[in-house]
Amino acid sequence: MAGDLVPRKITREQLERIIQRAAELQAGEMDTGEGMTEQELLKLGSDVGIPGRFLRQALYEEAAGGADLERGLVNRWVGPRMVLAHRVIPGDKGSLDQAVSAFMTEEEAMTPKRRLPDRTVWERQKGLLAEMKRGLSFEGKAYHLARAVDVSVQISSLETGYCHAELGADISNLRDSALAGAAALLGTGALGSVVLALIPGLFPIAFAPVLAAAGLAALAVRAHRRKAGRMQVALEQVLDRLERGEIRPRQQLAGPRASAFVRIASEIKKSVEDVAMTLRQPPGGTPPSNPTSTSRNPKTP
Repeated sequence: MAGDLVPRKITREQLERIIQRAAELQAGEMDTGEGMTEQELLKLGSDVGIPGRFLRQALYEEAAGGADLERGLVNRWVGPRMVLAHRVIPGDKGSLDQAVSAFMTEEEAMTPKRRLPDRTVWERQKGLLAEMKRGLSFEGKAYHLARAVDVSVQISSLETGYCHAELGADISNLRDSALAGAAALLGTGALGSVVLALIPGLFPIAFAPVLAAAGLAALAVRAHRRKAGRMQVALEQVLDRLERGEIRPRQQLAGPRASAFVRIASEIKKSVEDVAMTLRQPPGGTPPSNPTSTSRNPKTP
């Protein structure tokens, strides 16, 4: 029939524009004034068939996304002072809070700094045993989170069975260190240029020190960006493990729990035994012959 729509494929870009325009038309029929409350947004979503879980997730991500947009020349040149990671995780708030708490204490060597109503702030554990644990990591664990000033963890309930998890690492200490290093390099280079400019005959190369210092300062800045990237990956890995259920609440075992010193001593002993066993193997990796099996075979004259 002439009035029927001709079937055609809608691209993803067209779909986004169509949905956005339809939402604008729907909102235009409502008296929202300068905005709307979260409840009004959830009602609008239910009217158009969007589940509340996805709307709440979008609300949390919008709120978290505003924190990660740092403005200013220093941030664009040096890098961020705060690294964020967030996503929706299956599970209830109580068990997820306990799981993250056990993970931060046992696997990241961190301790609670503040317990706020909506989040917990963690900082690096101090003391000899904590430093030994980080320094004697035979599995090669880098403990990236412990390098931050602190790490905040916020678990917020969405609908039944789902929570929004947000992790934020304050790496202002790493950025300040990069800025101090870059400033020291530039200052030294400028001083060298002034000295060369005052020496007769060396004025043509007077700008060489400051240019070299500028290059080294740029490398220092890039180093901070790499550290921020590794911190971002570390936060995402925590969420990955939490999402897959690999991080679980600590089980309360019967009997006294081994102290940190005993656990560290056990790790050292296991490592020494592994090294000793490796040294006992003959060159080429061939296991030593079994004297029992050899004695059973008659010797050939």
